[in-house]
Amino acid sequence: MAELVDLIALSGTGILLAITVAAGIRYYSLIHKARWEYVKARDLVEEIVRSFNRELKRDAEKLDTIGYKMEGTGAKIEAAAKRVDAVEKKVLPLDERVASTAETVQRTASALSENSAKLQNIATQHESLEARIVSLQEQIQKLTTLPEVKSEPVIPIKRDKAMAALTDTEVVVLEMLAAEGSKTAPEIKERVQLSREHTARLMKKLYEEGYLERETGKIPFKYSVKKEMEKFLKKPESPV
Repeated sequence: MAELVDLIALSGTGILLAITVAAGIRYYSLIHKARWEYVKARDLVEEIVRSFNRELKRDAEKLDTIGYKMEGTGAKIEAAAKRVDAVEKKVLPLDERVASTAETVQRTASALSENSAKLQNIATQHESLEARIVSLQEQIQKLTTLPEVKSEPVIPIKRDKAMAALTDTEVVVLEMLAAEGSKTAPEIKERVQLSREHTARLMKKLYEEGYLERETGKIPFKYSVKKEMEKFLKKPESPV
């Protein structure tokens, strides 16, 4: 009986030992797995940390760059502020001059307004004077008679010269006046195609040499052929 009890106790101990060994193996397997998972997690965390550190480094470099740029911008702003101060110092006198100019312009505008009123008054007076002048001119025109046409004394013709001393152009002028009547120097100029000066000299010469008479009642003078010259200028009629 005692042996049976010992056997049972021994069997129980073996079972417990087997259970303990199995539990130990299981526990060791779990520990090994947990350790592997821990290594993986640690590597992952280290990679994350390294990546985060790289990002931090890049951000720090960017911040440094931004800091340098901000320092440069600050220097530029400071220089711009100095320039603005300098410009303000220059602008202040200009503002005073502009204000002074504005006052001068205002005074000038007032003076111009006064002058405009005076000019308007003068224009009104001028119109009144013009109306009076027109009225006077009408009265003068009614009272004035036509001036009597005056003829200068006839200069005796030099018969010995007659036609011999005349140029072709002078003969043409005399024949035209004999056929068409008296004309002014500008009218003769258009017909003979000479300059104004040349025509004036030609007519003066013909008058002074006794070929022409001239009317001096108004300018330009009118020239006409002397009666005693007409017989020398008549062209013989062509035989039938």
